[in-house]
Amino acid sequence: MKETEELDLSKLPVGKRGKVVSLQAEGLTRSRLLDLGLIPETVVEVIRQSPAGDPIAYGIRGAIIALRSEVSSLITIHPL
Repeated sequence: MKETEELDLSKLPVGKRGKVVSLQAEGLTRSRLLDLGLIPETVVEVIRQSPAGDPIAYGIRGAIIALRSEVSSLITIHPL
């Protein structure tokens, strides 16, 4: 991956990590993501994907949080 590449969190492969760049979510969804600690510079790791592919479990600030792809696609990250 290129050093300046940014992508949606939903596209990050299992076992990889990335830093949050921005949130495109609005309203209650944005508020929930911010409450979960998804602010810029937060490191997120993809832990596990369900057998059906959705939701995906992410390691965020010491907690494991499951997000559906429709929500995780609203989070822009920089892969590490």
